[in-house]
Amino acid sequence: MGRILIVSNRLPITVTRDESGVKVERSAGGLATGLKAAHESSGGLWIGWPGFSGELPAEQQAELEARYRELGVVPVPLTAEEEQRYYEGYCNGLLWPLFHGFLGQLPLDVPDWPVYQAVNERFADAIASHYQPGDLVWVHDYQLMLVPRLVRQRIPGARIGFFLHIPFPAPDTFRTLPAREQLLDGLLGADLVGFHTASYVRNFASSVLHVLGVNNDVDHIRWQGRASSLGVFPMGIDAKAFEALAHSFEASQLLAEFRGSTREQLLVGIDRLDYTKGIPRRLLAYERLLEQHPELHGRVRLVQVAVPSRTNVDAYADFRMQVDALVGRINGRFGSPQWAPLHYVYRGLSEAGVVALYRAADVMLVTPIKDGMNLVAKEFCAARSDEGGVLVLSEFAGAAAELAEALHVNPYDIERTAAAFHRALTLPRDERRTRMVAMRHRVFGYDVHHWVKAFIDSLEAASLRPDHVALKLTPAVDVDAAVTRLVEAPSLLLLLDYDGTLTPIVATPDLARPDDEVKALLEQVAGLPGVDVHVISGRSRDTLDEWLGALPVGLHAEHGFWSRAVGGEWKGRETLPDAWRPRALDILRDFAERTPGSLVEEKRSGIAWHYRMCDPEFGAFQANELRVHLSALLTNAPVELLSGDKVVELRPHGSNKGRVAQSLAKHMKEGTLAAAFGDDVTDEDMFAALPEGALSFHLGPAPSRAQFRLDSWRDVRSILSRLAERRAARV
Repeated sequence: MGRILIVSNRLPITVTRDESGVKVERSAGGLATGLKAAHESSGGLWIGWPGFSGELPAEQQAELEARYRELGVVPVPLTAEEEQRYYEGYCNGLLWPLFHGFLGQLPLDVPDWPVYQAVNERFADAIASHYQPGDLVWVHDYQLMLVPRLVRQRIPGARIGFFLHIPFPAPDTFRTLPAREQLLDGLLGADLVGFHTASYVRNFASSVLHVLGVNNDVDHIRWQGRASSLGVFPMGIDAKAFEALAHSFEASQLLAEFRGSTREQLLVGIDRLDYTKGIPRRLLAYERLLEQHPELHGRVRLVQVAVPSRTNVDAYADFRMQVDALVGRINGRFGSPQWAPLHYVYRGLSEAGVVALYRAADVMLVTPIKDGMNLVAKEFCAARSDEGGVLVLSEFAGAAAELAEALHVNPYDIERTAAAFHRALTLPRDERRTRMVAMRHRVFGYDVHHWVKAFIDSLEAASLRPDHVALKLTPAVDVDAAVTRLVEAPSLLLLLDYDGTLTPIVATPDLARPDDEVKALLEQVAGLPGVDVHVISGRSRDTLDEWLGALPVGLHAEHGFWSRAVGGEWKGRETLPDAWRPRALDILRDFAERTPGSLVEEKRSGIAWHYRMCDPEFGAFQANELRVHLSALLTNAPVELLSGDKVVELRPHGSNKGRVAQSLAKHMKEGTLAAAFGDDVTDEDMFAALPEGALSFHLGPAPSRAQFRLDSWRDVRSILSRLAERRAARV
């Protein structure tokens, strides 16, 4: 394995400056601790913002840079404005609430998107400047979602992984983002995209389908000519380190202070003061507990630690006022000179103080409204080597998928949450121990080191998959050479697909009418001496007649079942049995009725069911069902089933574009150069039937036998325009 380049918004260090100079200290925290071994053992680098801005004297700057090199970190500097607009504005003001489902917290305008883009570009530049062949690039979290694609553009063969540490929202929520396409495209630049839970993977895949229109398999998505694997990697903690810290001398002393001589049962909550953590609802449930169980007065106490967070953001200031008011109300309503039901701590605690509270707790309350994982729940289990204590855990925390033995609650249900608090306080000792033993086994077995190894192993495996190699567009110099061949050939046979090749793909078939530009272009090219132009399409002959019938081009409808020479009459292939047609048509019409947004297109030889206007997930599901029905129905019928871009089509056997291409090539005069342009699977028959020495052009990222790969229909029009201009100049 090569080096690991870890990329995160913040470096795992804290830089401070005082009168004595600049100090650099390692940061504590799950990510910094978990990735430390992988960072150091691979000889890699950690790239991120050092959290320090401002100019230093030359001597101190040199000292700081030397310390960076010693620690193996690469700083990406941010200005004060960028810190405000990128981090506080776009990341925490927009992405954080949206990804947690708090649409009411979203700003009315999103002016900071350009700054988010610029900072992501700077991170990608830093990666590219330090990258060495064989490195693994591991990008972390929502602040850097554009980075995988940006690195892919700079280093096409790089092995890139991305892990999201927060929830991925449901598609209807994600689609509210103005930059939704760019963010998904950014993530799909990675070889592996990892999430905490299977539900987040499903949300991501569904969003890709809804936003980008890309169908996906269970574990990977194909986009822009290459595949990205998806995986579930629930993050763990350094369980052994937490257990050791919990039994340290300092923690044991603090535990004795916390418990003192009190016989009160302690409920404990330790959270950042963030609206995602569910603190107000937790307080309301505790208030309900005291209302319903007066016998607990004087016998229980809730210790709520609220670590200040984003204090310069208005929404957080308002949230603090709400929590303060609830704390005051509960203590004022139930407290007495001898007893305070709620002890509220608005500050951070030392690591020893935190684990001491874990050990002191009879009941640990982890009840966020939404949380990507929530490592507090796992830390509590690791600290409880006495196998005591009860964990009350929100079903909306990612950890709930692993810690099944916790008492799960819906924090929106105040009554049942209060009942869960009471049950936790009265749970028999044997059951408490049984539950804790099972959770500790899982926390220690799937710790942060296991998480790192699982992700890195999966990333290495994903990067070796053949479909992770991007299908590249043909270099411009090679396209230019092909155009020169077309210009200089004595005579030309041009075979052109219509939808997606001459015109863009549109929502419904009727909207694909040719514009004036393409009609003028076809007329100009077909009017050149020695150039024979044919349009070969799956469209009906009536449609092609209406749209292109006045042009001097050959027309071939319904994949070649019908053909019409310039100025001639339509001629069809031999009549085939069509006993299958009424039954198939009934099925397609039935599916159209049951699938809003879909429609049936009847042709003289075949039938097509279009579902581009449908809900993407339901349309894809119905298309699969339809294919199963039709395959069973048409087992022995002289018809074949085609799956195209948002279309399921039936056509007579042998009606394919290859037969047209073969027939036209057979009648070419000597010295004629044939060239074909197409964008989907039905055009592969045409490419395969071309004579030796012909040119074939495929549009888009899908696999193809064509020699040249273009980006879109615009490239086809550009080639035809250049051909017309240069060939006319030779006459």
